[in-house]
Amino acid sequence: MADKVWLNSYPAGVPGEVDVRAFSSVRDILEKSCERFRGRPAYSNLGVTLNFGDIERLSRDFAAFLQSLPGMGKGERVAIMMPNLLQYPVVLFGALRAGMPVVNVNPLYTARELEHQLKDSGARVIVVLENFAHTLAQVIRNTRVEHVITTQVGDMAPAPKRWLVNFVVKRVRKMVPDWQIAGSIEFREALARGRGAALQVVPLALDDIAFLQYTGGTTGVAKGAMLTHGNIVANMQQAHAWIAPVLKDGEEIIITALPLYHIFCLTANCLIFTKLGGLNVLITNPRDIPGFVAELKKWRFSVITGVNTLFNALLNNDRFAALDFSGLKLALGGGAAVQKPVAERWKQVTGSALIEAFGMTETSPAVCINPPGSEWNGTIGLPLPNTEVTIRDDEGNEIAAGETGEICVRGPQVMKGYWQRPKDTAETMLPGGWLRTGDVGHIDSRGYVTITDRKKDMILVSGFNVYPNEIEAVVAGCPGVLECAAIGIKDERSGEAVKLVVVRKDPNLTREAIVECCKRELTGYKLPKVIEFRDSLPKTPIGKILRRELRDK
Repeated sequence: MADKVWLNSYPAGVPGEVDVRAFSSVRDILEKSCERFRGRPAYSNLGVTLNFGDIERLSRDFAAFLQSLPGMGKGERVAIMMPNLLQYPVVLFGALRAGMPVVNVNPLYTARELEHQLKDSGARVIVVLENFAHTLAQVIRNTRVEHVITTQVGDMAPAPKRWLVNFVVKRVRKMVPDWQIAGSIEFREALARGRGAALQVVPLALDDIAFLQYTGGTTGVAKGAMLTHGNIVANMQQAHAWIAPVLKDGEEIIITALPLYHIFCLTANCLIFTKLGGLNVLITNPRDIPGFVAELKKWRFSVITGVNTLFNALLNNDRFAALDFSGLKLALGGGAAVQKPVAERWKQVTGSALIEAFGMTETSPAVCINPPGSEWNGTIGLPLPNTEVTIRDDEGNEIAAGETGEICVRGPQVMKGYWQRPKDTAETMLPGGWLRTGDVGHIDSRGYVTITDRKKDMILVSGFNVYPNEIEAVVAGCPGVLECAAIGIKDERSGEAVKLVVVRKDPNLTREAIVECCKRELTGYKLPKVIEFRDSLPKTPIGKILRRELRDK
């Protein structure tokens, strides 16, 4: 698109183009930030704060440890399976400094989901919180994983707090199921080994892979989006340029409640605010809303990110409105549509606008964002600097301005492709480097982009992608099921939820039995919320189930 109409709507101080090659790698940015902001706080969690100097030192030690492991060189994948804890940035930055791509793993995955991701990525190292090691123990023999590093919740706290926290988690709350993995190494032992080892500085280029970030596919098989150092550096530069007019380097505090393993929080919070020299306040369990609000009370925070459901849950807590919002400069909603009532109530309670952004795993993730401080407008905002957005028909041809079609994106943040899946890559990418988003929408005369529908059957639950084929494959294996279909339905709490339509083979099959079957194979947000039994499913003449017809009904 030659005419970037959105540039005329850009906020003052935001350029149309940024230098996406200003840094040689993500490692380059991290190391420069750690040097520039050495004495400033970087990450805080469970009452413990690490400054940038600590992050530099600890990630160096972990990088050296990784390089000391047999068979681990540049390009070998390192999986991370943990919630928001101080160990996460240490492991993340350590792996990137060692030249090893990171594979982020949802710690709530079932054994089946975990096995697929580890096998597909070929990860040879995994760092896992002990609370989830029992899941890994079930599948590790079927993967290429050779080195397991286990950590406990309190491992980054000084003694005796560390001992107390770990004792309470394991012995009092009994949150660590029994597990056994031969040859596993404790995280603190790994750091100690790395402390005495040399760190080899491996050459990194912008085309080298930084992350294999997994996302579901229309086939129901999770695929690893190859996000290069160039992709991530570009998106950090693009997003930084957008927020720089309202935020100051080395002075901001961002609340990090979404999981760091999710691409939105990974880039928007962890990486960009490391570049900014900001403090990430890590929330380990945001589902505990009273505990979350109690933590917020301790900070004069300036930025918070989340999904619509999280903001809504905070607003419905009696104590949230009493917090100090005098420092709040930016509240950013992504992962799912921000609903107008939530945005309006947020502005009323906090005095700060809740702005909506749009992105995808395949775009590192940011594509569009509304200007800071703008009122809710029902759009996903304007394309970021160096980003092009076009609207295309089913054949991939660009259509006239204002018309509705598939939203397609081109820019330096668009992935290299799907890991070892050239066919899937070819189906998603159009000639010229354009990515098909699968979302349907239009661009108005000011350049604002609006999503009106979803071309693919994906269900969006609280910002997480759920793919019907995966649900259906699991349910089809449940005893007593003849056939089934999964669709998305509107849900006040999560935006969308999974509805399952089932044709019974066994007339005595119950909803409860199906849910129990699903719980063994699917993580929580993928579980069906509504189950309907029918005598038959609508199909095409060749037997394909018509999910859209089910949705329309």
